[in-house]
Amino acid sequence: MMKTLALAVSLFGMLALAVWGAVYVWGEIGDIEMSTTGILAMIAGVVLSLGLGMGLMFLVFKSERDGAGPE
Repeated sequence: MMKTLALAVSLFGMLALAVWGAVYVWGEIGDIEMSTTGILAMIAGVVLSLGLGMGLMFLVFKSERDGAGPE
C-alpha cells in the first residue's frame, strides 16, 4: 500500500512540475496570440495522444496476461 501511495505521489509531483514548467515557459515567451480554435486543437491533440498511449499500453498488458505474447 505504501509503495502504491509513494508511486502515485511521485507521479502527480512530476505531472505538477511539468505543468508548472509549461506555464512558466509559455509566460516567458512573451505575447503569443493563439485563437480559441488553436487552443482547442492543442487540447484535443494532448487528450488523443494520451488516450492512444494508454490504450496501447492496456493492450500490451492484456495480451501478456492472456498469454498471447511470443513463446
